[in-house]
Amino acid sequence: MSADTSKPLAPGVRPPVGWSLLGSELSVLFRRLRTWAMLLALAAVPILIAVAVKLSSRPVAPGRGPLFLDRITQNGLFVAVTALVVCVPLFLPLTIGVVAGDTIAGEANMGTLRYLLLAPAGRVRLLLVKYAGAVAFCFAATVTVAASGALAGVVLFPVGPVTLLSGDTIGVGESMLRSLGIAGYITVSLLGLSAIGLLISTFTDVPVGAMAATIVLSVVSQVLDNLPQLDWLHPWLFSHHWLGFADLLRQPIDWTSFGANALLQAGYIAVCGTLAYAKFSNKDILS
Repeated sequence: MSADTSKPLAPGVRPPVGWSLLGSELSVLFRRLRTWAMLLALAAVPILIAVAVKLSSRPVAPGRGPLFLDRITQNGLFVAVTALVVCVPLFLPLTIGVVAGDTIAGEANMGTLRYLLLAPAGRVRLLLVKYAGAVAFCFAATVTVAASGALAGVVLFPVGPVTLLSGDTIGVGESMLRSLGIAGYITVSLLGLSAIGLLISTFTDVPVGAMAATIVLSVVSQVLDNLPQLDWLHPWLFSHHWLGFADLLRQPIDWTSFGANALLQAGYIAVCGTLAYAKFSNKDILS
């Protein structure tokens, strides 16, 4: 059933358009118990890391465990960076897959999709708004991990000037800014996965299936990226630059990885967005 033949809303009720639709989407997303449960779970990761290191009877040997783990006892600001390293391969893609996979399929499953499409140019606007909501969650998720890690590090460990990978030393203020920069880098890294989740979500009315498929693809991409036999494929995998934020911990900052990552994610957004529009514009909305 096309959008213009859908059942009208109740008298006096108009579908949200433009910025109102975006505001409504963000309000619904961040009022869900599921969203806050995922953010709280992400916030718990750096706290657990910090507590485990604090209670350990012996220092972490260099090269053991996640990157920067051995530096936490020397400077609590490294808790945030270590937590982001731990969360990038699984926890962040898991939560992003849940949100992105639910974008369109969730509305179809609840029977609210055709009412949203009553707005003028509803399909295009709805896709953009749903993707914007997924992007907002990407940012909220990475900032949550970084902020929780910074707080846990300040409470449990000494904090002072940070020695970068290049051997240079920067102050606490600049190190905090670089942590935010790393969170921004990871947010950009997850935009391609969000676009993939949006695309998959247009093919089904079962949100759990779209969520699972998005998460599985993130795992498959990382597995393929670790196979040396597929070196030719690695630059095309959306997860290839996920851990490239180490360049932000050098002096001067090397933006090469950031630019390559942004370009790669933009390509996935363009391709998946186009395919999602092609599928969704011809989709019969029956629920």
